[in-house]
Amino acid sequence: MPTTSTNPHLPFGENKNAEWYGKDILSVKQFTRADLEYVFGVAHEMRGMVERVGTFDLLKGKILANLFYEPSTRTSSSFTAAMERLGGSVIPISEVKYSSVSKGESLPDTIRTLECYADVIVLRHPETGSAAIAAKAAKKPIINAGDGVGEHPTQALLDAFTIMEELGRLENLTVTMLGDLKYGRTVHSLARLLSQFNGIKLNYVSPDILKMPKEVMEEVGAKGVPQAEFSSLEKVLPETDILYVTRVQKERFEDPADYETVKGAYVIDPEIMKAAKQEMAVMHPLPRVGEISTDFDEDPRAAYFRQMEYGLYVRMALLAMVLGKA
Repeated sequence: MPTTSTNPHLPFGENKNAEWYGKDILSVKQFTRADLEYVFGVAHEMRGMVERVGTFDLLKGKILANLFYEPSTRTSSSFTAAMERLGGSVIPISEVKYSSVSKGESLPDTIRTLECYADVIVLRHPETGSAAIAAKAAKKPIINAGDGVGEHPTQALLDAFTIMEELGRLENLTVTMLGDLKYGRTVHSLARLLSQFNGIKLNYVSPDILKMPKEVMEEVGAKGVPQAEFSSLEKVLPETDILYVTRVQKERFEDPADYETVKGAYVIDPEIMKAAKQEMAVMHPLPRVGEISTDFDEDPRAAYFRQMEYGLYVRMALLAMVLGKA
């Protein structure tokens, strides 16, 4: 039985009856509004505890396997930091070419092997649907850290948490998504997640070949969310509460010539941002490759590095939840 705690989010025992204990996190579609409020409540607790004591032993004795088939700085590092802040340990596999994958081992076999050693597995993989394949093979929780051009649920959760922290609400917002909306799994997940909230309006600004996928727009539209597509930022910037900028992902293009036609299509700088509200936020999942000028970094509206910090607290919350500690 879990030890009684005065903290509503952080029991000190392992609660196998907790709603998220042992569950996979594969898609934002799993999360209701009540779930989101709970995640954000736990994340707030995590933030406070990190600020007060730095690290603590909530997940002492637990092991995370970080399995990344694609390069990552923020997601991989933040999950490592999250687990270590919580007192747990990490098995890092960020260079699969040095693992048995290079010998032809299948994803299910790799997952079955790692769960012999770890309590939870974080997976990034270049193929859409790979997280679901891993979850089917696993008995331990799988957390999707990006499956090709599919979803990136933990990024969407930290993005929503960022919006809440920066603007104090997740309702009655105009959110403009800019750049690579076709291959950008972060915007696919965020659009789906935001569609749960009242008063959301979504603007999509992109080159013609990088438009938001129709299936995402149809899914969001079915919930009654107004959506509009543009090729220029100029028309929608003045009404924007959240400007979510994305990198044009060279690695996703089959034809390099297509990439050359759209790279540098949009650049956010202090001059352009004169047309924006003073009370708004600019976000980016990072890395950036020129789409936001470094000259804008000191502007109070530049939230992208704070966004990365918020991600630590959200991922701490998710690890605690699936391991029965929140």
